[in-house]
Amino acid sequence: MFSNVISAVYLTLWVTSRVVALAEDPYMTRALRLMSETPLIDGHNDLPWQLRKQFNNQLNTVDLNTLKTTHTNIPKIKEGRLGAQFWSAYVPCETQNKDAVRQTLEQIDVIHRMCQSYPETFMFATSSQEITEAFRLNKTACLIGVEGGHSIDSSLGTLRIMYQLGVRYLTLTHSCNTPWADNWLVDTGSEPSEHNGLSPFGKQLILEMNRLGMLIDLAHVTVAVMNQVLDMSKAPVIFSHSSAYSVCPNKRNVPDDVLRRVNETGGIVMVNFYNDYVTCSKNATLSDVADHFDHIKKVAGAGIIGFGGDYDGVTRLPEGLEDVSKVPNLVAELLRRGWTDEEVRAVLGNNLLRVLFEADKVRADLSNVKPDDIPIPYEEVENSCRTSYGYPTTTDDSAIHSLSTLTLLLTLALQTPIILTAL
Repeated sequence: MFSNVISAVYLTLWVTSRVVALAEDPYMTRALRLMSETPLIDGHNDLPWQLRKQFNNQLNTVDLNTLKTTHTNIPKIKEGRLGAQFWSAYVPCETQNKDAVRQTLEQIDVIHRMCQSYPETFMFATSSQEITEAFRLNKTACLIGVEGGHSIDSSLGTLRIMYQLGVRYLTLTHSCNTPWADNWLVDTGSEPSEHNGLSPFGKQLILEMNRLGMLIDLAHVTVAVMNQVLDMSKAPVIFSHSSAYSVCPNKRNVPDDVLRRVNETGGIVMVNFYNDYVTCSKNATLSDVADHFDHIKKVAGAGIIGFGGDYDGVTRLPEGLEDVSKVPNLVAELLRRGWTDEEVRAVLGNNLLRVLFEADKVRADLSNVKPDDIPIPYEEVENSCRTSYGYPTTTDDSAIHSLSTLTLLLTLALQTPIILTAL
């Protein structure tokens, strides 16, 4: 009994100290007010992968209210005022050409089950309207992004099924090339380019994502892919967890010329907190992260910026941003640096809400376009784990490839005449 009283006294003192601290920091007070009015939307969190690594997705053995081994749990989510989260359905590149689709479906499943298991905290969402509704209900909206094109196994049918399961963005590559797109490591010189950006099938995929209303995530791709997609996508693009290359010249970050193009096309760059992408070293601070926000704002405006913390997907985080509960500290720092309320509301969530809304408008505009059912040429995906059912067996392979390429060119000519000229 006495120990309970002591615990209650300590808790009261702690809460009181927090209130006093907030009262003494007008920027934090202002930050929390803005976060109560506009949902904080984070573009990338790898808690689902931690659930696989640590518990093999056995959610019945996990309590997210008391979980201590991750950057993310429910108390931290509430303290961090997280309004909406794109949970990453990630599986490693080692699964490519093996069981990537199965494992990705299992990650999608664990995200759905996680949200269903805590209905008082989470609400599943697939649109800007549903994010807004979850925020009104004081719940965190759960969205899904698939991190890595290898997860669809070069199949537009698989892409469509994942959309139906609630996936709202696809990161075109992770840290490996797919049969249709080059990954960021190509720009470091450590891997060869296989497609000079996107292959013809990769360009088919972009158009199909536009038709579906699925966001195209350019984190993890080469600069060539970035520019090719910006040339042809009818919808704004996202970088779900990337920072500014001019501040930290890591090839995972976004160069200034691309930042300007993202502004011109209405997209968003959601700033990553991983130390290696913040300072290009093992150590970083919250102030270093704010430098990325300031730089992107200077180059391309506050209207393209968001939060993409990469919590539970990285091993090193800045001092002051150690877990998801700390994000209000960064919001307060932006205000301390002179950001206006309107600018902060934009980066908190209004920019991403706009991008989702615009992608849905493109989907509506393309509602009369039939799903693309032209498969990737078999020779581009042939391996010992893949069968060839459905592909012609009597036609010369080169003829099949030529027919597929011709069909793609005709499709591009009908949908984006400018692209045909460029080709």
